Amino acid sequence: MSEFDIEKIGLKVGLEIHQQLDTHKKLFCNCKPVENTEFTGKFTRKLRAAKSELGKIDPAALFESSKSKTMVYYENQNSCCLVEKDDEPPHDLETKAKETALLISSALDSKIFSEIHVMRKTVIDGSNTSGFQRTMLVAQGGSIVVDEKQVGVQSICLEEDAAKLIKDEDGHRFFSLDRLGVPLVEIALEPVTGSPAFVRKIALSLGRLLRVTKKVARGIGTIRQDVNVSIDGGGVVEIKGVQQLEQLEKIIEYEAKRQYGLKLISKKINSLIKENIDGDNDIFEISNLLEQCNSEIIKQSLQNKNVIKAIRVKNLAGVFGFEPFPGIRLGKEIGQLVRFFGIGGIFHSDELPNYGIESKEIQYVRKNLELEKDDAFLIITGKEPAIDHAINSIIKRIKDAKNGPIAETRAATPKNETVFLRPRPGASRMYPETDIPTIKISDNELENAKLMIPKSWDESISQIQNKYKINEQLSEQIFDSEYFDLFEKICGSKKSSPSFVASVLCSTITNLQRNSFDASLLKDNEILDTFDLLNDNKISKESIEIIFKQIMSGDAVSVSEAIQNASIKSLTEEELNKILDVIIQDHLDEIKRDGMHSIRSLMGLAMKQVRGQASGNLVNNLLSEKIKKL
Repeated sequence: MSEFDIEKIGLKVGLEIHQQLDTHKKLFCNCKPVENTEFTGKFTRKLRAAKSELGKIDPAALFESSKSKTMVYYENQNSCCLVEKDDEPPHDLETKAKETALLISSALDSKIFSEIHVMRKTVIDGSNTSGFQRTMLVAQGGSIVVDEKQVGVQSICLEEDAAKLIKDEDGHRFFSLDRLGVPLVEIALEPVTGSPAFVRKIALSLGRLLRVTKKVARGIGTIRQDVNVSIDGGGVVEIKGVQQLEQLEKIIEYEAKRQYGLKLISKKINSLIKENIDGDNDIFEISNLLEQCNSEIIKQSLQNKNVIKAIRVKNLAGVFGFEPFPGIRLGKEIGQLVRFFGIGGIFHSDELPNYGIESKEIQYVRKNLELEKDDAFLIITGKEPAIDHAINSIIKRIKDAKNGPIAETRAATPKNETVFLRPRPGASRMYPETDIPTIKISDNELENAKLMIPKSWDESISQIQNKYKINEQLSEQIFDSEYFDLFEKICGSKKSSPSFVASVLCSTITNLQRNSFDASLLKDNEILDTFDLLNDNKISKESIEIIFKQIMSGDAVSVSEAIQNASIKSLTEEELNKILDVIIQDHLDEIKRDGMHSIRSLMGLAMKQVRGQASGNLVNNLLSEKIKKL
């Protein structure tokens, strides 16, 4: 394995922050951005790549088009209209969204343009029904100060959010239209050198600046970071969909190591390779050679009438399995690439014999491909023409591997790694929107934006401390969380302890997430219902975690169902006294020996028995009284 020092590889990172705006309306229609779980209709589309005004096809669009997916869209009349279906021209630009974009630009000291032109950005992965996303450049320049360093702003755009992907299977992609068209601001920062921890601080500082405006949406999925990562001698890799700050640092570290690993792989290739793959002469159909193969993948493929082909790669034996760092291999990169063509079966010679492919089959293939000792091969199976598109992409990827890490777009994974998504888009991706006239920005609007620049983050934290009587650390945690609006709503009843509410929203939910429970299943209305029950003394404080765990595990879809599943009920004081009396009788010797010190162990026994049915304070008070009497 090679040594890796992240400070010596020329790491550069550029952040793009995408923040939904709290406008209660979509960007080009009057629909409300309401999340739906029930749908009133659906329709399908086929999206195809088209030439730009300059006669060129965007490489990212061409790649998506080659997958030949059918898009299925689910709609609900409460959150979408004909505009989302692209059956009606866009309405006027939402005024509040424009005002918020101007405010954010002013807060970052960016230069706002006097005219805003709406552009169409080609997107045919299905996330836009029209095949494009509307976006407009609002401002350029400006900066944000982090750790006494100025981080420059490249651009600030106002644009539509995309449809929400529900699932992707069997040649179809399924989307919900409730999020399509929601206004969001995209802030692209200048690339910086420095540690991943510093980049995390930049994202945190920018997120705080956005939140103090009180004009941005809060909650899971309302803010996400795209990260542009590069090292010396490599292309810029854009990583999509980093939603949590905790993930950002780890994603950058992984991607830096991946790119440096590919740089080491390129050195190995260049020391071995003498000629490129020939797209015509190095491709062989080998279905007949593997008819008796015991591999389940090969058997299933032949049963499905798929084609099995082999790619000959001269002089690269050992390169596909070469690992400069754990998990960083050219073979893995190629495996990720072909999955986007709906192809699950690909093997390279460095990992064989394996997966049911035995030595005799390998010998048949090597003989048929006329391989020398140092030659490698890949076996791929799938249907035509998808397999041919995949083979062309594989050949291009192997050729590109000679040059180290290439520019591409990747996606963040839950394991804090990145996977191939598509090629980087080109200049032909953008073209003017013909349905919307130029948007003028008046001097009066600019003045109003400057006057509306909010107080600093430090002042906001101080205000929270004074208003809710909670400490600085808890104030920071709740303000930085996606639950701040919910916190203020719950504490507005005057019945709830702000410290307790903040602790539940920041710690209890976070701890459950760390234990693999899904916070996206826990909706705001369920959290509000839970605290309403607590305030009405219908559940104990200890019940809250039990209820949240039920919902976040998917075992319950409502608070009432969670209570029923977990058999949560509030004990009367009489019932609780009976339970405590039994515990005391069973531990009289311990109480006589340790006196009031015995309360700690007895509390543990009592709470284990009554957890979720009585509050810890009540149990503690009753136990104390009983032990004192003894």
